[in-house]
Amino acid sequence: MKKYNLVVVGGGLTGVASAVSAAREGLSVLLVERSGGLGGALNNSLVYPFMPYTTKLKDGTKKYLSAGLFSEMRSKHDKYYVADNELHFITEYFKFALDEMVMESKVDVLFHAVLSGVNTNDSKINSVILTTKSGKMEIESDFFIDATGDGDLFYLAGCEYQLGREKDNLCQPMTTCFRIANVDYEAFKKQHNVIQDMYKEYKKQGKIKNPREDILHMSGLGEGLMHLNTTRVVKLDPTNPFDVSKAEIEARKQIVEIFNFLKQFDAFKNSYIVSVASEIGVRESRKLKGEHILTVDELKNCVMFDDAIALGNYDIDIHNPEGAGTSHYYFEPGEYYSIPYRSLLPKEYDNLLVGGRCISATHEAQASIRIMPICATTGQAAGTAVAVAYNEGQTTKTIDIKKLRDLLKKRGAAID
Repeated sequence: MKKYNLVVVGGGLTGVASAVSAAREGLSVLLVERSGGLGGALNNSLVYPFMPYTTKLKDGTKKYLSAGLFSEMRSKHDKYYVADNELHFITEYFKFALDEMVMESKVDVLFHAVLSGVNTNDSKINSVILTTKSGKMEIESDFFIDATGDGDLFYLAGCEYQLGREKDNLCQPMTTCFRIANVDYEAFKKQHNVIQDMYKEYKKQGKIKNPREDILHMSGLGEGLMHLNTTRVVKLDPTNPFDVSKAEIEARKQIVEIFNFLKQFDAFKNSYIVSVASEIGVRESRKLKGEHILTVDELKNCVMFDDAIALGNYDIDIHNPEGAGTSHYYFEPGEYYSIPYRSLLPKEYDNLLVGGRCISATHEAQASIRIMPICATTGQAAGTAVAVAYNEGQTTKTIDIKKLRDLLKKRGAAID
């Protein structure tokens, strides 16, 4: 079996950015994905749209907080379809764009492969075990990146982690997104407030079982199409397969409930469900307890770390893990925080890095850094760091942070 310089587990935006950034610096890279396409939550869970990734500075200029390979992903998508704003996109076109990026960078891609084991020796991971249609296979590598979202790789390797929030391990709710076609948007604009008020009244009467406080919907997908991110499954563990199985069924029951409720209004009279995510979306599960645990105070204080490798200012958006309600903390225009390299770095290994929503952060801090644009930037940072380590004969713990930051800047990343 071929040995790689880097194996990236997880083919979402995090994993694609990790794999492409390392391959472009000359490393041999394998990208492992358990589904049949790239994009992760964007693809498998229909997560849409992008949450804001820019801010307006005092001089009036617009600053992109997620740039580099994420900007390239956007540009690749825009060859197929130019959306009405930079938060919108067409899910199917992103699949093509991400395929192009990995192929152009000569990344080996292995679809339909599930991580099932990790072989370690002291402070190094030697290989991973993948389960495929043809059985189990062992893949060796010099370095590894966990881009699974749920921290599957660092969990199987025995790294310390936090599940959900610190006081009770409850995670933010899981949600199955779905889309409705043939919506009369003109009628919807007139009926919007009535619909929301009646939804709340139905909840009071027990006619609506969904614990979410309102109906969350998005447009921008095309004429008559509506995206709904409004199911809410609480108090189940996203890393427990039996809990996730219950959640999938419960969320689909909620979809039927919501759709039947909407059908009584003129705006939805001729509508129909056109798409349901193939798997439930997970906002939060395992989070690494790494060399630095990013805190909510560090975000609110807009701390600029010496080893900053990514930026962000998405609001601290916490969907109540116990039921109704969503809390927000919004950053002012021009305010943004940094993410330190140490939050990608496990304490236990010196050839493993973590990117995406499962990096080392508290429950509250993770609520802001979990969005897809930021995941792409931490993925690029992880892949670039591995490239620096490999090309300089170092480990992930001994690399020159200045060289890493300089290379990220050279490759277009926003880091300060």
